[in-house]
Amino acid sequence: MITVDNLSKSFTLHILNEKKIEVCHDISFHVPPGGFLGLSGPSGVGKSTVLKCLYRTYLSSSGAIHYNSVAYGKVDLATLPDRAVIDIRYKEMGYVSQFLKVIPRVSALAVIMEPILARNGVSRDTARKRAIGLLERLRIPSHLFDAYPATFSGGEQQRINIARAVSWKPSLLLLDEPTASLDKDSVGVVLEILKELREEGTTMIGIFHDTTLLESVTDSVYQVY
Repeated sequence: MITVDNLSKSFTLHILNEKKIEVCHDISFHVPPGGFLGLSGPSGVGKSTVLKCLYRTYLSSSGAIHYNSVAYGKVDLATLPDRAVIDIRYKEMGYVSQFLKVIPRVSALAVIMEPILARNGVSRDTARKRAIGLLERLRIPSHLFDAYPATFSGGEQQRINIARAVSWKPSLLLLDEPTASLDKDSVGVVLEILKELREEGTTMIGIFHDTTLLESVTDSVYQVY
């Protein structure tokens, strides 16, 4: 599904006399279709930066990201034109960030329904039922379904974040600390949902703060130095 070859990312700080900061370097790994790779390493080592390079939020400084796209075939995400990257994100690639970023006055239900309606072409009723099912599984109280996630607690916001990313069943799912702010019961539900997605063919790359959890849910772990 995806092969990363000698990926590196550095930043130039123009306000500090062009000081160059190398965040990660020589990252290489392979994830087969339906596989689950974990990224491990101490805080600040560049794990989130690797995910952002894969999603193309960051443009890598060097290296290649070979991805087997459903729509475009085999491509290098590091050099693919922006329009094609956006299309792949929209149709194939899900991303769970550490923080929920949505329009302030949009309900939790609408936040989750939007990607289902946009990508799968299903009816509004079907999208609503799937969104409600995810909210119920993730233990979001029913009186909050029509409330705004901006007013939710950190743990509730992260559950909305996860529900939105998995609702449309992407081909590739990138997970940046998806369970860091969740209680034990919610973590168990999230792992069940991820297991179901994998059984349906979704490939995953994830960062988990809990190393025991990381090793238990992934097929292999790549150490970032």
